[in-house]
Amino acid sequence: MSARETIGALVLAAGKGTRMHSDKPKVLQELLGAPMLRYVYTALDPLFGEGIWTVIGHKSEMIEQAFANENRNFIHQTEQLGTGHALQTAWDELIESGLSHVLVINGDTPLLPQPRLINFLKESLASNADIGFMTLTLPQPGSFGRVVRHLGDVAAIIEAKDYDESLHGPEPREINAGIYLLKIASVAPLLKRLSNENKSGEYYITDLVGFAVEQQMTVVGVDCGNDPHLLGINNPAELVRSESLLRANLVMEWLEQGVTIHAPEYVRLGPMVTLEPGAVLHGPCELYGTTHVSRGAEIYSNTWIKDSNLAEGCVIHPFSHLEGATVGKNCSAGPYARLRPGAVMEQGSKVGNFVEMKKSVLGEGSKANHFTYLGDAEVGTGVNIGAGTITCNYDGVNKHKTTIEDGAFIGSNTSLVAPVCVGQNALIGAGSVITKDIPENSIAIARARQKNLPKKR
Repeated sequence: MSARETIGALVLAAGKGTRMHSDKPKVLQELLGAPMLRYVYTALDPLFGEGIWTVIGHKSEMIEQAFANENRNFIHQTEQLGTGHALQTAWDELIESGLSHVLVINGDTPLLPQPRLINFLKESLASNADIGFMTLTLPQPGSFGRVVRHLGDVAAIIEAKDYDESLHGPEPREINAGIYLLKIASVAPLLKRLSNENKSGEYYITDLVGFAVEQQMTVVGVDCGNDPHLLGINNPAELVRSESLLRANLVMEWLEQGVTIHAPEYVRLGPMVTLEPGAVLHGPCELYGTTHVSRGAEIYSNTWIKDSNLAEGCVIHPFSHLEGATVGKNCSAGPYARLRPGAVMEQGSKVGNFVEMKKSVLGEGSKANHFTYLGDAEVGTGVNIGAGTITCNYDGVNKHKTTIEDGAFIGSNTSLVAPVCVGQNALIGAGSVITKDIPENSIAIARARQKNLPKKR
């Protein structure tokens, strides 16, 4: 690509996606826990940086909210009148930006391989194309626009609904992939000619190809074979198909980088998950969001993990659920552990079966082995928490903190009514309801005295 060319990207993301039968805009439909628009940005960002514009329309506020923490250039299409109208809506802003070319891509193409995109840009620019676009050749073209050629040269793109063999000849299997490179100066006068006189009553960006051919401009259709990664998503079946391809690709990438993944066909990894070589996963399991798994950590089957950090040597046993959690070195969680947002396990600590933590810290070497709830709690080092212990952190209006200092021993079936502090090396008798602070090195028993009475006959 020459330095003389200034190329930007325009993502078309305004459509309703009625065939998805969802209340969400189509581009927010998720693959492996991330919206499909996220994948499009991942492919485009390294190439175009801030030179990316996105046309949004249907439920645009949901899209803006989904990317509220990012500096995205959104252009509003108040009426969704087709892809050609979306391009017209964005055109003035593209002109003002000083671009020589614009890449136009549908926001429902999440699997776009970046190397394929780079090659397309190079080939289109090398041909000095006024319009370049990607094509695929499929055994079943379905609802995609058909590419019409005369003696090998592109003549037009005809939408499937409008294809008439009596006018256009035998129906081809070559289809439009919906990815274009447009030379701004050449396409500008063609935009005004777009019409909605077709069966859908929409303005098609594909009509620009026919107009350009009429004007004897250079139009290049870059044949990409039958690469399924270039197919758009229009319905739930296509969403699941693309997600399956993506899942397999991600798992293979991590295997090749030195991560051990047992039963890989049953492992689902989100696009922002990071795994260090030497991490071990056992399928089926699911990891999403910004989860990071360090070398030597091991995750067993039937676990679900999101936005969590797992340190070296930790073990997550089967049927555990982690979200927004931090698990330190050589910790053990599960089976059937639930670590909610803000849960922190420090080095060597342990939570066992049916233990739930929320916004709590379990100190180094401390353990809660069974049937325990720790909410809004700070637990020191070397603490033993007996089965059935509950931190009663909510009074119906506010949350309150429980502090358990180093070396304390909490007897089974204890209720700690916050706010409360258990001092260092204190011991609580089983079955106690603790409502007051306990000094260090003290024993606390808060239960009714046992009485043994003669049995009535």
